[in-house]
Amino acid sequence: MRSYYLAVDIGASSGRHVLGWVEEGKLCLEEMYRFENGMKLQDGVLCWDLEKLTEEILEGMRRCAKAKKIPVSMGIDTWAVDFVLLDKEDRILGKTAGYRDSRTEGMDKEVYRIIPQEELYCRTGIQKQSFNTIFQLMYLKLKEPEILNQAESFLMIPDYFHFRLTGKKRQEYTNATTTQLVRAETGQWDRELIQKLGFPQKLFTPLSMPKTVVGELSPEIQRQVGFSCEVVLPATHDTASAVLAVPSWKEPALYISSGTWSLMGTEQMKPVCTRASMEANFTNEGGYDHRFRYLKNIMGLWMIQSVRREFDQLYSYQEICSNAAKETIPSVVDCNDDRFLAPNSMVWEVKEACRESGQPVPQTPWEISAVIYNSLASCYGRTADEIEALTGNHFSSIHVVGGGANADYLNRLTAARTGRRVYAGPAEATAIGNLAAQMIRDNVFDGVEQARACIFHSTDIRTYEPEEG
Repeated sequence: MRSYYLAVDIGASSGRHVLGWVEEGKLCLEEMYRFENGMKLQDGVLCWDLEKLTEEILEGMRRCAKAKKIPVSMGIDTWAVDFVLLDKEDRILGKTAGYRDSRTEGMDKEVYRIIPQEELYCRTGIQKQSFNTIFQLMYLKLKEPEILNQAESFLMIPDYFHFRLTGKKRQEYTNATTTQLVRAETGQWDRELIQKLGFPQKLFTPLSMPKTVVGELSPEIQRQVGFSCEVVLPATHDTASAVLAVPSWKEPALYISSGTWSLMGTEQMKPVCTRASMEANFTNEGGYDHRFRYLKNIMGLWMIQSVRREFDQLYSYQEICSNAAKETIPSVVDCNDDRFLAPNSMVWEVKEACRESGQPVPQTPWEISAVIYNSLASCYGRTADEIEALTGNHFSSIHVVGGGANADYLNRLTAARTGRRVYAGPAEATAIGNLAAQMIRDNVFDGVEQARACIFHSTDIRTYEPEEG
């Protein structure tokens, strides 16, 4: 009888339930359910709809029961930095704001009045992003102190969903590191830092590592979905799960977790918390088994997603990619410019950036898309060189995982602009990494290397040589 494992992978724009099992030495996948996600304005604040997402999680589980494919265990991963505060009766306090909301503007200065930026980086190894949890909490402390004062529990988004399923609260390590409140050296909350900032200490409980069993589904959830199983922590930060699925186990490699964001980096056993690393805006996020994901956030396919929406979604991503490949416009923009984070019009911003820099201004949908793809590939090239300089290591290959692995034109450009061989796939890396953690815990794999080897031999990996670009 097959042993199924269920990964619930929720991204900023969509979520999916993926069942996984091993058959004849290969990892097999079946998508059971897919749903949409996104932030919505609520009284002027961009928020997540947690009740809708909870119902979507349960609906996907019911689909498994209906198909008579009951998982041994399940785990949920999501994006990072956002959180839920609960009162003493476990009711949500305030709004569950999303990271693209503007309420954290100026909060960096408030934090740096208490602890200088360089000292904060040295302690946590986490890059400055305007939406980091540390700045969100500072906003609450200064602007909505009654909410922070009433809070009895602090849960990152996937921790909250695990609590809804089991009634048990766990704070998972990989997602917690993105708060910028975890000490890189110890892998636990930086209590001294939290005290300096004036955040309630009781909100921060000992961190749990991926593979930890949260508990069984609660009786009420069992009744709603029609089965029981264990809930096991994956690497709950979606990028941490995606990196676990990077099918490189023979030699060190660069990776790009390519989706709404492009997270480009390498896996390290020790953090790099130097001033040079800080100035280059690299981060040392927690990975599976106390590894570090030494990476840079790049705006990623969010730019293409935004452009597609402005074109009323008339074109598929494949059409956009293939038609952009036919264009010759040479213009590039800085993908990491904050102007592209949440613009009213991505098309206008791309055009304006080209105009301001004296480059040809794209006019057609395909020219605009070509500028974005070329800009991403150029950014990947610079970032690869930075990683080598900061780590002292040479990397001859790049693994592109996530949805961007399907972007043939971008992969060709990446090989050309970086001068490195590109391996593209698996596209469902986050769900696969989620499953891998559960399977390692259940002794299906004896460790990370065996899991990655199985992933490599189980998925369609396409290779792009530098000269092909």
